[in-house]
Amino acid sequence: MTGVRGVVITDVEGSGGPGPWLRWLPFLAMGVVALSDILAGPDVRFRPLLALGPAFAALWCGMRRTALVGAAALVLDVLLSSYSHALGRRQNTLMLAMVAGITVASVFASSGRQRRERLLAEVRSVAEVAQQVLLRPVPRRVGPVHVAVSYTSATAEARIGGDLYEVASTRAGVRVIVGDVQGKGLEAVETAAAVLGAFREAAYDELELTGVVARIEASLGRRLSGEKFVTAVLAEFDEGDTATLVNCGHPSPLILRQGGVGEFAEPEDVAPPLGLTGLADTRPRPYTIGFAPGDRMLFYTDGVIEARDSEGRFYPLADRSGLLKAADPEKALEEMRSDVLRHVGGRITDDAAMLLVRRR
Repeated sequence: MTGVRGVVITDVEGSGGPGPWLRWLPFLAMGVVALSDILAGPDVRFRPLLALGPAFAALWCGMRRTALVGAAALVLDVLLSSYSHALGRRQNTLMLAMVAGITVASVFASSGRQRRERLLAEVRSVAEVAQQVLLRPVPRRVGPVHVAVSYTSATAEARIGGDLYEVASTRAGVRVIVGDVQGKGLEAVETAAAVLGAFREAAYDELELTGVVARIEASLGRRLSGEKFVTAVLAEFDEGDTATLVNCGHPSPLILRQGGVGEFAEPEDVAPPLGLTGLADTRPRPYTIGFAPGDRMLFYTDGVIEARDSEGRFYPLADRSGLLKAADPEKALEEMRSDVLRHVGGRITDDAAMLLVRRR
């Protein structure tokens, strides 16, 4: 089996170094100021604008380059003052002091920015490690199915959130869970970790999916308080042409048949989410659906179906089911993810996880 991450992407561009033109922008700005000061004559003074050079440098450059730009600004200021016969005048001396003061402030600002960037890089590194622990790579081929995953985070600089998924190859068959934790932030991540930890243990021990659900529910009962809950759908794929599902208040999986017909695997009874089953009379019950060779089943979180366009329309998942026809599940998920981002105009407002299973 080959472990793959699939398509795990945040909805934010990586922060690289500044482009070459940004590094030279401070010198260009000072050159324009110097030329303007010479052409304007002694009656109009543009020299104070030389402070734009170190100010711009503090935004993109390191301390040394910022100090170099500031020194160049001071040298230019002195040369222009000499050209205008203004050296030694009180007002010109004050302008030189202003450029020097802005240069010193810019160097300190550049130093603070670099410290924040290093801290952000460390946080990203920790987040990537946490992602690998919480959302481990799933097997590309396991048992009778092919699997691919996609996770898009709506939070800038974040790689993980309250959405969760896992695939386990057990003696009962291939077992899958996809879920969504109520809430955001570290508390949601901790709850997702508890659900995945319970699933990873119970999936191998329990003979029935209902037993796995009960184990997860027991784990959450020791952690959740109040009306917190987790929606989840569990599935089991064996060597036959069927799949067994247990839906705990989660959006129903979308099935794309070999003939190209898409349908939702709706449960007969709506069961409450995990964490709230003790408050309802209806318990999660397993149900069986046909899942023949070539069929595809898409598990997803509400970040997909609740993605809105500029006019407030939800993403039409059923109408876009044809995007899953690609023979490679990873390519199919990438096409659907790109389509979701096009629908919302490039940025989602909620985490969106998708897991695609194709019967071999």
